[in-house]
Amino acid sequence: MQDTELYQQILGIGTPWEVSNVDLNMELGEIVVSVRHAQGTKFCCPQCDQKLSCYDHSPSRRWRHLDSCQFKTMLEASIPRVDCPEHGVKLVQVPWSSPNSRFTLMFEAFAIRLLKATQTIEGARTILRTGWEATWTILERAVERGQARKQSSPLPHIGIDEKSFKKGQNYITLIYDLDNSTVEAISEGHNKEAANECFSQLLPGQIETVEAIAMDMSSAFVNAAKSNIPLAETKIVHDRFYVMKLVNEAVDKVRKQENKRLRSEGDDTLTGTRYLFLKNYDNLKESSQQRLDALFSFKLETGKAWTYKEMLRDLWHHDTAKEAKEFFRWWYRKVIHTRLEPMKKVARTIKTRIDNVVSYCTFSGISNGVAEGINSKIQSIKRRVGGYRNRQNYKTAIFFYCGGLDLDP
Repeated sequence: MQDTELYQQILGIGTPWEVSNVDLNMELGEIVVSVRHAQGTKFCCPQCDQKLSCYDHSPSRRWRHLDSCQFKTMLEASIPRVDCPEHGVKLVQVPWSSPNSRFTLMFEAFAIRLLKATQTIEGARTILRTGWEATWTILERAVERGQARKQSSPLPHIGIDEKSFKKGQNYITLIYDLDNSTVEAISEGHNKEAANECFSQLLPGQIETVEAIAMDMSSAFVNAAKSNIPLAETKIVHDRFYVMKLVNEAVDKVRKQENKRLRSEGDDTLTGTRYLFLKNYDNLKESSQQRLDALFSFKLETGKAWTYKEMLRDLWHHDTAKEAKEFFRWWYRKVIHTRLEPMKKVARTIKTRIDNVVSYCTFSGISNGVAEGINSKIQSIKRRVGGYRNRQNYKTAIFFYCGGLDLDP
């Protein structure tokens, strides 16, 4: 088999294109495969598909293809132009590459798989032997392509959450498809306007398909949901994770206040105990459980706060919203009659949103746990590259790795 015939098969190029020459440059470690079309071939206008005779050719250009053994392989051709009566002189579309790309479709598809596997530009480009900008362009084009292909499918269960971009008050807001574990929309900030922007990015008809939306108790997210989702008040589910996070924060405030008072009296009983009171008892090591048990003999205010926190976990063990609300009223009465001000404050906060806390009974299984999982993945990717300085690049990377998009060329 001739080398031209071999590369004709390897490249998958068919009529009217053919491989005319294969040149191996040992010094550069490069193979250049020249491609041409048959004389008299008519090509379609890229805008209206009208078949037209070749008007002229662009200067010869090259596209990076998959390596042949250890050699970089370049495909070289002069692209025909047609003179369309309606659209003027246009470059025709070649079958081996996307418009304005300097890579073949096969190379881009391989690069996308590598980017997914390595989860860093640096890791992929080292294997591909491409520059950082060229590799990022492949990722960026893949996201643009995937978003353009995206269809308006139902989103019955969604979540909305914030994610830090940089240290300090620098956040983005994300909407997740909880059923498919994908990021559907991203906006800058974490206020009502940011949430509204996220909702506006959903495709036509998707808002109407929302049956439940998991979120924390942020008034910004609650108000944005009410502004964008029909009957949102009946669809909001305040996730167990966020409710318990609020209660944990209240327990820690009680501990800090009590520890400060005790230390002023020369008592270090609570020093170094923060995580004993914040973790679930069953998740503590045996030695930590024994230490926590010993602390209860001191009849500390922190121990009382911790007990109320653990009692509240039973809220999510009821089958109906009515039973759950009855349990909460019982818990609330106990807490509100204590002197544990941080616990009383969080109890009042939960009370104002209790209907959307116990709505888990209606929407069984709805949780922002999926969002937390995706956020962990995003954080892992961010850590591998040492962070993103450009906010738009950060959002593009999230869509590439977590958007569930059809990325292939």
